[in-house]
Amino acid sequence: MNRRKKINQLLKANAKKASAKLAPRSSKPKYVSKADRAKLKAEVEQAPVVD
Repeated sequence: MNRRKKINQLLKANAKKASAKLAPRSSKPKYVSKADRAKLKAEVEQAPVVD
């Protein structure tokens, strides 16, 4: 592999990584751990219901 091809390959790979970072994330919801879900549920149950 000649020098020019190797440099171009590295530059393309770096550009691909940079564009992937800028791309919008998937519509998948963010992961919430089991402990955090239990904590949120406890907070909701303790909160007074306002009508």
